[in-house]
Formats: sequence, C-alpha cells, structure tokens
Amino acid sequence: MSSNRSMPTIALRSSDIAIAYGLLRLIMGINYFNHGFVRIGNIPGFMDAMVGAMDGAWMPEFLVPINAALVPPVELIAGALLIVGLFTRGALIATLILMAILMYGVTIVQNWDTASSQLIYNIVLFILLAGLAYNRYSLDYWIWGRKPETEGEPEASRDRPMANLLQATRHRFSRPGRARKHGASLRLR
Repeated sequence: MSSNRSMPTIALRSSDIAIAYGLLRLIMGINYFNHGFVRIGNIPGFMDAMVGAMDGAWMPEFLVPINAALVPPVELIAGALLIVGLFTRGALIATLILMAILMYGVTIVQNWDTASSQLIYNIVLFILLAGLAYNRYSLDYWIWGRKPETEGEPEASRDRPMANLLQATRHRFSRPGRARKHGASLRLR
C-alpha cells in the first residue's frame, strides 16, 4: 500500500548547528573557567580537600597532591580557551584527560553522585570534540579559517559532516521502507 502524502521533514541548517555549537562551547568554557577561577587563589586548600577526600583510597599517595595542584590552572586555562574558541581541540582534549583523572578518583572512593555529574560533562565534551567542524564562531576559525579534516574529500561533503554521518548510518542500519512506514524523514541543508 503506497501513499502519495509528503513526509514531514526536520531541517537542520549547518549555520544553526554552528550557533548551537558555539553557545555550548561558551557554556562549558564559562563553567570550567569559573571552577578554576574560584580555586586558583586557594590551591593549598583545594589540595588539602582532595587529599582528605582520597584518604584510604587505593591510589599512590604522592599523585593526589600533584593532580590537585594541576586541576585549578588546567580548568582556568582550558575554560578561557573554550570561551573564546582558541586552540579548541587542544583545550577539549586536555579537559577530557582531566575528567578521566577526576573520574578515576571519584569512582575509586565510590562517590557515585559526583561520578554521574562527571559523566554528563564527559558527554558534552565528547560532543564538542566530535562536532569540531561546526566551531565557526571562534578565534580558531577567524585566525586559521576552516581546514579540511580529510584529504581528498569533496568540498561539499566536508562542509556537511552531519549529513554524511546520517547518510552512512541510514544505509548501514535502516531497514528499507522504515522511514516511509513511520512517516518521517530527516534532512540537513
């Protein structure tokens, strides 16, 4: 049974995705900058609190103060870089490494509430790193311009990474006629 009705379409413009990406990067940057800013003036106090929180944990004791001393400056610098969008890839990678270290620490002491919160941070950081092609409202884009991620890729496909991902996923994982049966489709423009 075939229907001639037109299917509803969800249109995602790359310019809208770039705006959303820039705002998400700004929000995460402000968050990390403020975490570092309030701690940077009292690194010894922050270190003491971290050492106390890790007391009795299965972790080499000398590593806790070293990591605790590095957290505030990394948060402050990475946050500032994310706010303006400068060296964004490096700032995101540094922040993900920091989060991996912090995740190890909070799970070793079984602080599951903090671990849950950190998982959300990690998901947002992953989205920002994976969507770096949309980092158009940034100093990176203004200074260096858009650089192709892959050699030999056609210009049009470099400009629409999400469309390429959706198209590849549709061909691999969807059953024929499934979108028509449910009356919906997704289109990027």
